[in-house]
Amino acid sequence: MLSVFDPRHTVAPPGYSRWLIPTAALAVHVCIGQVYATSVYKNSLIAHFDTSQTAIGAIFSIAIVMLGSSAAVGGRWVEKNGPRRAMFASACFWATGFLVGALGIATQQLWLLYLGYGVIGGIGLGIGYISPVSTLIKWFPDRPGLATGLAIMGFGGGALVAGPLARQLLSLYDSGYNPDNPAAVASGSALVALFVTFGIGYFVIMMFGPFNVRVPAPDWRPAGFDPASVAAKPLVTTASVSASNAVRTRSFWLLWIVLFCNVTAGIGILEQASPMIQDFFRDNGTATTVSVSAAAGFVGVLSLFNMAGRFVWSTTSDLIGRKPIYMVYLGVGMVLYLLLAVAGHSATAVFVLIAAAIISFYGGGFATMPAYLRDLFGTFQVGAIHGRILTAWSAAGVAGPLIVNGILDTQGKPGTLTAAAYRPALFTMVGVLAIGFIANLLVRSVPERFHEPNRGPTSPVAKATITEPVAIGPQSQPPAPPRVGSQTGRLWLSWLLVAVLLGYGIVQTAITAAKLFTG
Repeated sequence: MLSVFDPRHTVAPPGYSRWLIPTAALAVHVCIGQVYATSVYKNSLIAHFDTSQTAIGAIFSIAIVMLGSSAAVGGRWVEKNGPRRAMFASACFWATGFLVGALGIATQQLWLLYLGYGVIGGIGLGIGYISPVSTLIKWFPDRPGLATGLAIMGFGGGALVAGPLARQLLSLYDSGYNPDNPAAVASGSALVALFVTFGIGYFVIMMFGPFNVRVPAPDWRPAGFDPASVAAKPLVTTASVSASNAVRTRSFWLLWIVLFCNVTAGIGILEQASPMIQDFFRDNGTATTVSVSAAAGFVGVLSLFNMAGRFVWSTTSDLIGRKPIYMVYLGVGMVLYLLLAVAGHSATAVFVLIAAAIISFYGGGFATMPAYLRDLFGTFQVGAIHGRILTAWSAAGVAGPLIVNGILDTQGKPGTLTAAAYRPALFTMVGVLAIGFIANLLVRSVPERFHEPNRGPTSPVAKATITEPVAIGPQSQPPAPPRVGSQTGRLWLSWLLVAVLLGYGIVQTAITAAKLFTG
């Protein structure tokens, strides 16, 4: 039965729609994006285990470290075994992580929660995050930024779905839990039920990934697509570079610095979002004009812009190029951080707009990076290269909060800080972005000595008369062409599932965000 996941059975049959591939990626990314919603039940876990915030916060940290590590180590495995097997493995690890975590909650064994959600689930995060990247780029050589932006948008949207859903499920499983109270604590049995529900539910949804994903035949390209037009763009190669050679190039490490700086700056605001807006509008060191509910609305606004930026800015990079778009992320980002430091306290609307723009660049940086890597290193092992560069994310996840919190600790106690206390941290982030800006300027084409020999162009050059692939895989026996009606039904069903999930998250987040302006 598991032979269905063999790479040679993954070649698309004749007439297969490439627009099914983004739905496969979104089904996986929306589920694993739940990792950004762990704060919803953090207080409940603290009360249940009778432990510290640091002990419970370590669960998230372990998961993020495992994400970067498994993406870096498992990148070659993903490339070798194909997206279908990788997505299935991700679903198994992610679901198992929740179930083992539920066992840890039920038995009050915190180490099982570390092992389950942190380690096992974190492996699922890393594999799932990179699983669709190279496949999407091969299906969309004409619009790689749009394709990867669609997928990675789902990761940003995962928290929009999981946050309100977790609160509603906890109130269902525990009648005494009030989801509108930020300090509410759910019972241990409700937490167990939540983790089991997430484990089973996410596994089912993630199965749409391996069900829909296929790889194009080596000689396929979209109708009307001229590979020469892409190769003529600056920094875009038609050669192939292996993952092992990529890490030996200067451009790889420059891009590592670029991603690290962009994420460090953005995550500093994300991690401090709720107290930050309250502190910026604190009149006398004790009273603030921004309520807790309004601060929660601000977090919702940032989540929406984080998700939207991943799609909008990555798609824009197809038009203006990857290097110029990172000049926007980093250069305009410096200006926005300066404005936030000197004028952010002037009005709530000004603060929210500046912070939202910064976070949109944060999300866009994630989504554009796979296309940037494809431009420089080709499609040969771009998934593995992407996995290795994600170690910058893990490093930034530690550096960003450390910088901001370390500086704030010198300014006073939480609950008494004002806008002035944040200025040293914001000016520091301007310097971090400046380093990234310079690194981006220094990126150059990869020297030929790092190219794979006799591999030829990575962009397919065969003629095509229709927009869908005709699969003639050399070692595959593709099934008969799918009936138009059945494929159309699958296409509508898949996009409907994605639309319902993201639509639910957007509506729920918009309701929360409205409190920012209504109190």
